[in-house]
Amino acid sequence: MGVANKAWKYSGGVVVNSFGIFCNSSNNVNDKEKLKVQDQQQNWRLWFWPSNASTAASARRPKISWSVKVCGVMLFAVGLISLFTGHLASDLEWYSQRFGKRFPYHKELNGNGRTAIDIWKSKFSKFYYGCSERGRHFGPAIRERSSNGYLLIATSGGLNQQRTGITDAVVVARILNATLVLPELDHQSFWKDDSDFLNIFDVDWFISYLGKDITIVKRVPEKVMRSMEKPPYTMRVPRKSEPEYYLDQVLPILLRRRVVQLTKFDYRLANDLDEELQKLRCRVNYHALRFTKPIRNLGQKLVMRMRKMTKRFIAVHLRFEPDMLAFSGCYYGGGDKERYELGEIRKRWETLPELSPDEERTRGKCPLTPHEVGLMLRALGFRNDSYLYVASGEIYGGEETLRPLRELFPNFFTKEMLAGEELKPFLPFSSRLAAIDYIVCDESDVFVTNNNGNMAKILAGRRRYMGHKRTIRPNAKRLSALFKARDKMEWDTFAKKVKSCQRGFMGEPDEMKPGRGEFHEYPASCICQKPFNHSDVVKDEDGDWSLEDNSIASDAKSRYQTIRQGEGKSQELMKARIGEGPGSLAEESDHEDFLSD
Repeated sequence: MGVANKAWKYSGGVVVNSFGIFCNSSNNVNDKEKLKVQDQQQNWRLWFWPSNASTAASARRPKISWSVKVCGVMLFAVGLISLFTGHLASDLEWYSQRFGKRFPYHKELNGNGRTAIDIWKSKFSKFYYGCSERGRHFGPAIRERSSNGYLLIATSGGLNQQRTGITDAVVVARILNATLVLPELDHQSFWKDDSDFLNIFDVDWFISYLGKDITIVKRVPEKVMRSMEKPPYTMRVPRKSEPEYYLDQVLPILLRRRVVQLTKFDYRLANDLDEELQKLRCRVNYHALRFTKPIRNLGQKLVMRMRKMTKRFIAVHLRFEPDMLAFSGCYYGGGDKERYELGEIRKRWETLPELSPDEERTRGKCPLTPHEVGLMLRALGFRNDSYLYVASGEIYGGEETLRPLRELFPNFFTKEMLAGEELKPFLPFSSRLAAIDYIVCDESDVFVTNNNGNMAKILAGRRRYMGHKRTIRPNAKRLSALFKARDKMEWDTFAKKVKSCQRGFMGEPDEMKPGRGEFHEYPASCICQKPFNHSDVVKDEDGDWSLEDNSIASDAKSRYQTIRQGEGKSQELMKARIGEGPGSLAEESDHEDFLSD
């Protein structure tokens, strides 16, 4: 079959021939060929046989020199060669795109000529590490008696949203030279969880770990409360306020009243701060906020049970609960029943505007369905025998909604399936259940998030901090149009387009750029890079990425240690703080929490 016919077959029956003739009917092949031949003959005659008038005119022209004729012939020959090679290159490009898997180089390069990525692990991840140590000029914590007063914090939202509030509360206390009172969790949000800070986080660890940064107390001393003429002053600061706002507006009140409470404290501090304050954020989020022992133990048990079944697994945070769908304003084809149910939930947020579901989906604001998540993963190259851990609350539509994902990935597990009776003490508390999900997602080889909510951002940031573990966020804006048209294309074409859409959304280190997005998702100030050459990174016998020459790795490590020692931050000190022993990242790998908020 010729290239033109193949192009017709895969372009809806429309062919444009080299002479600009559009052929729209597959049943008129003979007429098409006749028309093409006639057109060629006509163009041939126009080129080589001029009319009588032009012949007479040419007889009156002066004779052209021999050298000019030679030049003309040569230029004509060059034109023919260029025309031929151009068509040949076009045909080769078409064949390479259509049958690229037959050519060896397509295993290494994608359609844009860039190196293909390992879907399970970034080849450069081991050359990045978290670095959030205090700087030499970062002063010690102000003692309670010398502080400017007591700062009370009332967090807001689900567990992950509250986590951002707790992290920023520590930084604000540092800015104000205040003593931080253990933050109060939100009991009135959609999830109605009455857990307190001590039910979810290790309080003693939190206080001691941050002891060099700020002073934290469990409550305002009784003597201070009795001496106050008025109750604590309560105020709400604007979202993403700069440090100057706290110094100008909050500090004077704190000095006058001694105790100030900040309410609805979520995202109330600016995204861009001084580097030392950003590193303090990282110390809080990735080290100090450790789960209680019962939560850590059960979370690690679930991870071990997954590891017994498979060497590596994918964790998917579906975030397809009714509250998320109602908040997003999206529609998933459930008719009047869906519109009514989600509409009733949406009434809980009085300030939400009316949205167009189609426009929201086009803008990439709608979570993918579980089926779409499964299709995306299969298109990226994950096999159907891959193991899936699904982290979520109540899925809208229940088992019927999950069935397509189960069919795509039969090795499908949840915390309920893995824990059984051990989960019963946690069932009444959505925040503690979310914490268990978070631990498993954090330990997974690949984490897939289905929206850009609080859990997605914070867990993505943590996985970058812990060495850029593979984290996939669907490019919903581009994928939405692709999913609408997926029935009109073959699977290979669909898969190729999905891979193209996901470039830049796979958790590669080069996605980390200072100033990009929320700091909780892209903690650039807290991630350092070891020296290496991209061209020297190859796979070793175990399938892990490493430097090609051990001597190169040794030299790079030596240079790296020298640089760090020159800054007063030796590699040995780094290992002592981040490697092994009490308070290490190895010990904390099962800490942190998150709800599907």
